[in-house]
Amino acid sequence: MANEFETISFLTQDGVTCNLKHLKSSKSGGEPVLLVHGAGVRGNIFNPPTAKNLITTLAEAGYDVWLENWRGSIEVTPNEWDLDKAARYDHPAAVQKVVELTGFKHIKAIIHCQGSTSFMISVMLGLVPQVKLIISNAVSLHPVVPSYSVFKLNVFVPVVKLLFRYLNPQWGLKAPGIKEKLLRLIVKTTHREKDTLVGKFVSFTYGAGFPALWELDNLDKPTMDWIQHEFANVPLTFFTHITRCVKAGVLVPNQKDATTTYAPDLPPLTARVVLFGGRKNKCFLAESQERSFDYLQRVDPGVHRLYILEQYSHLDVFLGKNAHQDVFPLMLQELSQL
Repeated sequence: MANEFETISFLTQDGVTCNLKHLKSSKSGGEPVLLVHGAGVRGNIFNPPTAKNLITTLAEAGYDVWLENWRGSIEVTPNEWDLDKAARYDHPAAVQKVVELTGFKHIKAIIHCQGSTSFMISVMLGLVPQVKLIISNAVSLHPVVPSYSVFKLNVFVPVVKLLFRYLNPQWGLKAPGIKEKLLRLIVKTTHREKDTLVGKFVSFTYGAGFPALWELDNLDKPTMDWIQHEFANVPLTFFTHITRCVKAGVLVPNQKDATTTYAPDLPPLTARVVLFGGRKNKCFLAESQERSFDYLQRVDPGVHRLYILEQYSHLDVFLGKNAHQDVFPLMLQELSQL
């Protein structure tokens, strides 16, 4: 039976309408877990048509499941966001709303990609003290990308910004104009992997692999078909910000020549952080999470945890046909330890 959700809208401090999706079948009175998606997708990214996805797994374990659609979601009106805006306005408001609606003073979170980077900025700024356990996938405080991605960020993105405000992998299905059709032709010419055209567009947009965000062997056919409809607009403003962070080797504010870092030497964090990374990730290298773990070990020794998944990439950590056997039990184990 398909997962069913109720939608609760919330307004951020700077006036953006976002929403939460609450799993209707969540156990009444269960401990809340907030799932936070990455860039240019939505909370539904955790809800693939696999045998048992993360949402179903959490519900069966007795958790109260909430999906956050922050301003980077394709369910929110397209806007030129960056990580700072999401961190300062979206995640604190979402966490507070879950706390208010559930009556729990403390919650847990599973965060992915740019939902993870921006959420970790919220953590480092002390804006989400209600969150006591965080499971982060792919990247958190120290973005490290393949050398080809560095080239794309520094050479390709400035050129694309002259022509587009947004990139949209849906152009693989239907390109609305001449510029979009030309870009689709470039994608078809340069990406020869046995993926859908939307999947190829995703790899062209977000990484350095063929494909970049998953290992094809890890996905079943229904998920490959389904994922085509889970990507849409991502603003070039995001790529400008992440370029600065990649250059600095750590998350920094979206300001030219920013010297402030979001990973200073701090007292122990208020939350325990569990990091997951795919060894085959061609969007953010596994080294990203390894560097963040080393940092967390320095500021808060022996508290945090790192898992490197040798046969996984980026999104297949959640979408993989065997993730319910390989990945989710590890996450449940960590969720139960606090």
